[in-house]
Amino acid sequence: MCIIFFKFDPRPASKNAYRLILAANRDEFYVRPSKAADFWANNNEILSGLDLEGGREGGSWLGISKRGKMAAITNYMEGQNPDAQGRGFLVSNYLMDRDVDSYSYLKKVSAEGHLYNGFNLLTAEFRAKQDTVCYYGNRGSPEPIHLKAGIYGLSNSLLDTPWRKLLKGKRHFSSVISDQALSCDGLVQELLTVLNNEELNTPDPAQESQGFGYTKPILQAQSAVCVRTPHYGTRTNTIILIDAAGNVTFTERTMPTCDTNKWSTNSFQFKLEV
Repeated sequence: MCIIFFKFDPRPASKNAYRLILAANRDEFYVRPSKAADFWANNNEILSGLDLEGGREGGSWLGISKRGKMAAITNYMEGQNPDAQGRGFLVSNYLMDRDVDSYSYLKKVSAEGHLYNGFNLLTAEFRAKQDTVCYYGNRGSPEPIHLKAGIYGLSNSLLDTPWRKLLKGKRHFSSVISDQALSCDGLVQELLTVLNNEELNTPDPAQESQGFGYTKPILQAQSAVCVRTPHYGTRTNTIILIDAAGNVTFTERTMPTCDTNKWSTNSFQFKLEV
């Protein structure tokens, strides 16, 4: 399970404004092996964390390329088929394919959506003349959609489904990004605060209805923006900022081990090559 808040503003009015502000949590079992975000050894245009789980090696949950391609995925809360295809490859494959645009990629994915457990996939392109963000969820509409400029939230149901955690986190996110006095570093720090809110948002009939079959303690834990249980929870925070000139700031705060008290933070800055 994961959560993503983002503002998409393809043509910001001010040169100091951002074309994209994205704040995301990755929730996973602490023991699942993964690699912290870095440029790939075999493709130094792509920056992401990587799954190292057996049979899922090379998949990702969120990444961006120097050519302006970005993708992010969340799971859909439901029972899981262990034999389904790995969803993380949907992110990696998009980032690697230089030729396919964001909508066409999701159109292709939608034809194969039945092969996967439930997911929500965002794909984007940030270009010199046009920015595009598209969305597809394989438990929703059969067609991908282009997103208009705006503020969005995506958790473990369809885009902007009004779970309490999503609504509260989106309000907090919106409040932070409205503060134009914040520096880039200040904005990153405030967004990390948004992502690390462990307050429970229960009861939530909408989340509980979709999570039929999950135990009450698990549903309660997953009602927080930042999920925390003894063996599973939020283990990575990621902030991506893209300004009007195409400068990217990518900040990841992650747990290098299973110790929830020990975190490592790395930041990358580069300019889009488009």
